[in-house]
Amino acid sequence: MESDASCSLVLCGKSSVETEIAKRLKDKNSLRFPDDTKVSIFLESEAKHLVKDDDDAFNLSLFMNSIITHRFGRFLVWSPRLSSTHDVVSHNFSELPVGSVCVTDIQFKGRGRTKNVWESPKGCLMFSFSLDMEDGRVVPLVQYVVSLAVTEAVKDVCDKKGLPYIDVKIKWPNDLYLDGLKVGGILCTSTYRSKKFHILLAGVGLNVDNEQPTTCLNAGLKEMSPAPNLLKREEILGGFFHKFETFFDLFMEQGFKSLEELYYRTWLHSEQRVIVEEKVENQVVQNVVTIQGLTSSGYLLAIGDDNQMYELHPDGNSFDFFKGLVRRKI
Repeated sequence: MESDASCSLVLCGKSSVETEIAKRLKDKNSLRFPDDTKVSIFLESEAKHLVKDDDDAFNLSLFMNSIITHRFGRFLVWSPRLSSTHDVVSHNFSELPVGSVCVTDIQFKGRGRTKNVWESPKGCLMFSFSLDMEDGRVVPLVQYVVSLAVTEAVKDVCDKKGLPYIDVKIKWPNDLYLDGLKVGGILCTSTYRSKKFHILLAGVGLNVDNEQPTTCLNAGLKEMSPAPNLLKREEILGGFFHKFETFFDLFMEQGFKSLEELYYRTWLHSEQRVIVEEKVENQVVQNVVTIQGLTSSGYLLAIGDDNQMYELHPDGNSFDFFKGLVRRKI
């Protein structure tokens, strides 16, 4: 195992164009981390010593063979172990092609909502990738496009492999659940440069094959079939980019309304009754409202028993997300 002060990165591309970019980055040794981490860069053909007899290592060839996109996922940065995929993509944004993805087998400084940090073990699909956007008004909705692409990719891979249907659900705004247990999460961050928003989808994680701390996709499969052909991280990631590219183009051309029906079929909250709190004359008042969908800005739309419509915002502190919502009449 490498020390925290060093990291190996393997670069590979789908086409000759991306392969040339990988060679140039290696020759220049231009990829960096925000701290003093020492970076060693290898091409795919030079990376056999990093995999050795590790059957759990990410299969670069399997992933590249599964990619059928035009932009996203065609340039891959892989590491057996690193602090954060976010750090690789964000700190090297100007060096990497837009749409590049960073994947790791073990991430020891993963990030979540409210700046939580944790180590992600083997068996989890952990990746970050980049994209450009000019309209900052729709930036908050990108995380919903990502969530939807993950759930639909899992369904597609199951169909192609003849596996039982796994019903992965979205818990607003950015968690993924299976049978009432969390199996994944998504964290989107953005920066603004040269009149464009650069969206860095960091901390995208899906527990494919590790039953700790809750459950995983393959555990769900084993419960439905005695000897299923298990899901592979590489296939899901390839399927994700195919779905995301399709959904993202639709989102940019027609807005999130074009994806809402599918999103609502996939999330956990239709007609859900939740408690909201608001401060009235120095007192905290609780009310029960019913979730109807999303507002145009990406927050929850709900209706009270008084037929008043509300936009629900998180307070950012609550472990149970819905107990910390505040409301505003709309």
